[in-house]
Amino acid sequence: MATTKATSDAPSVKERVSAEEWQIRVDLAAAYHLVSHFGWDDLVFTHISAKIPGPEHRFLINPFGLMFDEICASNLVKIDLDGNILDPTPFMVNKAGFTIHSAVHAGREDANAVLHLHTVTGTAVSSQEKGLLPINQTAMILNNELAYHDYEGIAFNHDERPRIVADLGTKSAMLLRNHGTLTVGKTVAGAFMTMYFLERACAIQIAAMAGGTHLLAPEHPVQELVAQQAKMERAGAEKLVWPALIRLLDRKGSTYAR
Repeated sequence: MATTKATSDAPSVKERVSAEEWQIRVDLAAAYHLVSHFGWDDLVFTHISAKIPGPEHRFLINPFGLMFDEICASNLVKIDLDGNILDPTPFMVNKAGFTIHSAVHAGREDANAVLHLHTVTGTAVSSQEKGLLPINQTAMILNNELAYHDYEGIAFNHDERPRIVADLGTKSAMLLRNHGTLTVGKTVAGAFMTMYFLERACAIQIAAMAGGTHLLAPEHPVQELVAQQAKMERAGAEKLVWPALIRLLDRKGSTYAR
C-alpha cells in the first residue's frame, strides 16, 4: 500500500544526486505543479516523466498516490525500463503510466521528457473521428507534429508498447484515441510547451463546435505556412515562457523545488 506523505515530509535528495539530475527533478516537479495550476490534472492519475542522462535508461516519474501539487523534486521516483524502483522510496509507480512512458523513453532517444494527460477537452477531441481540426492558429502550429494511437484498453499490457512507439514515430504530440493527450520533448520545458498548444487547440475546438455553426479552416498552403512559422519560433518562445512559468510558481509559493 502506497503511503501518502506530504511534500514537506520528503527528505531532500539534492546532496545525493548530481547537479544535472537535481535540475531535471526541479523542472519535472515544476511541470506537475503547472499541470495542477492549469487544471489539467486528474486526481492522482496521468504522468509526466523525465530521463536521467546516461546509458542506463533511467527516468523519473510521479509517486503514485500524490496529487500533482504535492509532488516535489525529492519525492519523484527513479525507475528503469523494466519498472524497477532504483532508490529507496515509500511510494509505488502506476503500472499504466509505466507502460506508456517506458515505451516512449525506450523507443525515442530524443524524448527526454514525456507528458500524458486526461483533460476533458483533450480526451473529447481524441474521441472524435477526425481528431484535431486545423480550424485555429494554435491547432495549425501542430500541423505535421501530431500522431494518433488507437485505444487498446487501460495500458497495463506491455505488448502495446511497440505500437505506441510506432504510431508516435518522430512526432512531438499524439492523441491517444478515447484516452487523452501525450507530448514529448528534448526537455521538460519543450514537452510542456507542446502540451500547452495541444490542450489549448483542443479546448478551442470544443468551444467552436459548441457554437453550432460551420467550422472554417484556412486553405492548406496557409496551414503549412503557420506550421513552418511555428517551427522557427518555438525554441525562442520556450526560452522565454518556461522561466516565466517558473516565476509564476514561485509567486504562488509552490513547493516543487524541495
